[in-house]
Amino acid sequence: MTRRPLIAVLAVLMVLGALAGRFIASGSPASASAEAPATSSSPAQSSATGPIIVIGTGGLTWSDVSQKDTPAMWSFLRDGGAASLTVRSVHTNTCPVDGWLTLGAGERAGDVDQGNNSKPPCRTVDQGPGADGKVPHWDTWLKAAADKNFDAHLGLLGDQAASGGSCVQAIGPCAALGAARSNGTVAHYSPFGGQLTSALVACPLTLVDVGVVRDPADVDPAEQPVPRDSRVAQAHQIDNRIQQVVQQAPAGADLMLVSLADAGQTERLRLLAAKGPHFGAGTLYSSSTRQPGLVQLADIAPTVLSHIGAPVPGTLGGTALRNEPAENNSEDSAHERLQAFVDYDLASHEVHSLVPPFFTGLVYSQLAIYLFVAVVWRRRWGSEQTRLQLLRVVRRVALIAATVPVSTFLANLFPWWRFPWPMVAVVASVGVFVAIISALAMNGPWRRSLFGPLVVISVVTMAVLAADVMTGSRLQLSSLMGLQPVVGGRFYGMGNVTFALFATATLLLAVAVADRLSRNHSPVVAAIGVGVVGLFGVVVDGSPSWGSDFGGPPALLPGLAYLILAVLGIKLTWRKAAMIVGGTALFLVVIGFLDWLRPPDSRSHLGRFVQTAIDGGATDIVVRKAQQNLSILTGSSLTLLVPVGLVFMVYILARPTSWGSRALQRSYERAPLLRPGLIALLITLVIGFAMNDSGTAIPAVSATLAIPLVIAVSVQALEDDERGTRRGSRRGGRRSPVSPGAPTAAVAVATPAPEAAAPVAAPVDQADPPPYATRAQRRQQGEATRGSRRTGRGSSSRRG
Repeated sequence: MTRRPLIAVLAVLMVLGALAGRFIASGSPASASAEAPATSSSPAQSSATGPIIVIGTGGLTWSDVSQKDTPAMWSFLRDGGAASLTVRSVHTNTCPVDGWLTLGAGERAGDVDQGNNSKPPCRTVDQGPGADGKVPHWDTWLKAAADKNFDAHLGLLGDQAASGGSCVQAIGPCAALGAARSNGTVAHYSPFGGQLTSALVACPLTLVDVGVVRDPADVDPAEQPVPRDSRVAQAHQIDNRIQQVVQQAPAGADLMLVSLADAGQTERLRLLAAKGPHFGAGTLYSSSTRQPGLVQLADIAPTVLSHIGAPVPGTLGGTALRNEPAENNSEDSAHERLQAFVDYDLASHEVHSLVPPFFTGLVYSQLAIYLFVAVVWRRRWGSEQTRLQLLRVVRRVALIAATVPVSTFLANLFPWWRFPWPMVAVVASVGVFVAIISALAMNGPWRRSLFGPLVVISVVTMAVLAADVMTGSRLQLSSLMGLQPVVGGRFYGMGNVTFALFATATLLLAVAVADRLSRNHSPVVAAIGVGVVGLFGVVVDGSPSWGSDFGGPPALLPGLAYLILAVLGIKLTWRKAAMIVGGTALFLVVIGFLDWLRPPDSRSHLGRFVQTAIDGGATDIVVRKAQQNLSILTGSSLTLLVPVGLVFMVYILARPTSWGSRALQRSYERAPLLRPGLIALLITLVIGFAMNDSGTAIPAVSATLAIPLVIAVSVQALEDDERGTRRGSRRGGRRSPVSPGAPTAAVAVATPAPEAAAPVAAPVDQADPPPYATRAQRRQQGEATRGSRRTGRGSSSRRG
């Protein structure tokens, strides 16, 4: 390829990149819609200052709240802002100690680890500060926080309140954990009961411990004391204590009810509600989750600090809560919001337990498909008609399997969690969309095209995932392959699983676009097509308002760059690889910086990471993510197969004829850009695997989409061969017809040519070079062609 077209392509890509950067920097319609709840809060709330009382409990969900049995809690729901609450801390289940320490630190904190037990028995706290005012076991918890890489500073709430000229009153033993200063001391403490009225007016911020619900059927058997009362009876007792606080609270104070711990070993979403002058009836919203009605425990500290006018550190993972007002505070309105919160809890709880069996079934079903394909490929059973039927079956099964991932997201359009048998309901919901997408892929005018069904499935996958992140990630939330609110790792944007599917669909679609354009246009036009598809994917994935994926673009951009070079016929050198790495790093720096320029409450985790790096805490985040990836990789014998699978992919792509893969080699002949496309995908998967926490999932999930689609393409190539062989045999030895798009040199002759003298046909390797050939390959091709011509002229003179 000459230098002028290359410069033109680079210029076009730079213009598109500049437009994308400007689009990201100026915000997007989705960002406005995603943050609409924040702007719809009342003006008084945005500048709210005044006393606030936080009533802390644990083990309660919205399913425990009713107008008849828990009237005090119901009043919070009816008259105040409410939301479901993620309480995940440093352990899988959150104990009361974990919840109160997290509230005081503004980041995930918890009790000491007990070996490898991710769900240790919960410690009982029944004593307040000692005579010296220090919380018992404080030094132990300080060490536990230091051993974790969550950058949690115990006592932050008390220290920030003091720096702002305020104090924190603790009422009850566990409340002292949240009110303590960084040295473990509590200046204002009183037990629950007694002089409750005077204690509630002592400080602008008051933390009240009203006890927790410990489910007798769910607690660890080793936990002491063993709960004696039923769950319902405990909830009723706590409701009575809440009513006492509400009745004796000073006029003009806001009250916040927080269930900040689990009821036992089962992790679930809990409840949060706030009422008072600055919290009317409505739905609470946090910029940290971008999900109306779903907030996290780390949002409590910045909310109460801003409420009393104390400084809020910009490095906290949570943000101040805002309230999206409801139309009224009627009982019917309260029932509607209660149903929405119960749906949040039920969906997250049910899907959390269904994910392991779903992935197990998905893996084994795909392994069965691969085994069936291997048998069909390596054995030629029966007649041509039988082989054709087997190939059609293999292709259809592969296409059906490729539609499963995107269908798991669309299944959330149905409220499957409300049915008595959630597993049956969710499988049926997935099956509906599998049938629709499969029918679309296999019955359109593109059904016999080599890349037709692949394009349909890739476009549907990209469109669904892109539209979802642009509109708030509602389909991903609590889906089988999406985000898990109860885990609290991510609430919006592209997670690792979503990125794996989106990047795979993007690269495969780019291959199909390049293949089509390279047949009818120049390589420059094909490269521009790849650039347009790739830039769309990078912008959707990396935009802070949409995908907000810090680890996605560094993996996707190098793969796209390699594919563009392959289309242009430019050989990848170390210098070009360094330029790709540098450009990718620059893109990330620009996106992170643009996000950091936004107000702290509007930043995604990209901007918060930049702020953390400025404050010197980036190392803890990197180390924690690396430890998570390593622990997942070594946690199971199946996950250890992921790097082995990547090495096997390298071997197959390096030697496409190995393992008797005639079908794969045939598809390369039909579509020369398929192999570079798969190499580009491999580059993306390897980088994504290495850079992301839980990166082990990226190659594994990508395989659930990529392998069935590649099988479908390869089988289509074989099916065309079999169909061509049948037509050739019917014509009694005449040349088989050329299948659409197949190179002329690859056409077989049914009967051997006669031995009479005839012009010598050019060998296969002397045919016109493919559009992705390098300049050196084109030069060698020309020399070989000229040599064959000289040989032909010499033979003619000798015959004369």
